[in-house]
Amino acid sequence: MTTRPEFFPEQLAEVRRLQALYPNPRGALLPVLHLAQETFGHISLETEEYVARLFDLSPAHVHEVVTFYTLFFQRPKGRHVIAVCHNLSCHLAGAQEILGHLRDRLGIEVGETTEDGRVTLQAVECLCACELAPMMQVDDRYEGNLTPAKVDRLLGALP
Repeated sequence: MTTRPEFFPEQLAEVRRLQALYPNPRGALLPVLHLAQETFGHISLETEEYVARLFDLSPAHVHEVVTFYTLFFQRPKGRHVIAVCHNLSCHLAGAQEILGHLRDRLGIEVGETTEDGRVTLQAVECLCACELAPMMQVDDRYEGNLTPAKVDRLLGALP
């Protein structure tokens, strides 16, 4: 049996404080979704429904926001998140080869997490460093000029 997500009273007070900062309380949706992810580990459909009720929004509206932003996870994420840019510059410089290499090495597809919970693999639109293409983000570090050998070294250095 799954418990329904629910904020503690102090977290609800923070939600109300954030909503009061904006002329339209909807302006606080992103920070509240970040709070929900931090609290519950990821944004499940039940969490989307809960947040929707806090804002008097439809669950579909909240779901659209969650699925638009790559920083929200709909399933538990790994200890490490690897995000490979696949926008034009990175694509032309070999991002698909890097993604394929990571899929093979990790044994997962984009959007999945390894069985041991160690790594989640993402493909993202842009990491804003076209001059370093192909580019990826590993947790909070950015790595560019990727080759399969460099990716292997980066993976080997993950704790």
